[in-house]
Amino acid sequence: MQTEDSRTARKNDPDGTRENIIEVATREFVESGFSGARVDQIADLTKTSKRMIYYYFGSKEGLYLAVLERAYQKIRSLESRLQLQDAEPEAAMRILVANTFDHDDANPDFVQLVSIENIHRAEHLKTSDVLRHSSSGIVDIIAGILERGLAAGVFKRKVDPVDLHQMISAECFFRVSNRHTFGVLFDRDLMADDLKTRHRDMIADMILAYLKS
Repeated sequence: MQTEDSRTARKNDPDGTRENIIEVATREFVESGFSGARVDQIADLTKTSKRMIYYYFGSKEGLYLAVLERAYQKIRSLESRLQLQDAEPEAAMRILVANTFDHDDANPDFVQLVSIENIHRAEHLKTSDVLRHSSSGIVDIIAGILERGLAAGVFKRKVDPVDLHQMISAECFFRVSNRHTFGVLFDRDLMADDLKTRHRDMIADMILAYLKS
């Protein structure tokens, strides 16, 4: 039940209230999917109300899209802070792979949300101009690394930067999204520290070998 103090705090800190709703909603969507998550439950856990959630986000779909946008913007922000334009092409590519690997490893909720949205054929993602705009940044980063690598003679193969982004994402994403099934089938803990180090290096080596061939 909301107290007068909690209502006052929310009135005085609308940004904090919005952030708290997104954080709690993220856990609920990860655990229950879009269809299974209930706005009533999110309201209870945030000590707000359905009306307040709809005030901030418009609908359950709007709340879910805000959760997706937050998840994607986190990795886009990490990528933009890498300053890879100042690194040698091979080193820049290794840093980019490691950044993607470490992000997915540390954020299984992101991997789960992306998997859920794929089940829904990206019907919510299609409505986000924010994500379409922000996703161009990583393509530009990769294109810059490839261009410098070709000019320096380090890379031999001309590659579409979106194709390369797909390759890197796929390798880093799989080990998190399929960790449970793969672990059972092959009796291997993909989250073990020794495997993380080995797999991070393997992915970078594979990408660089492809670019140099």
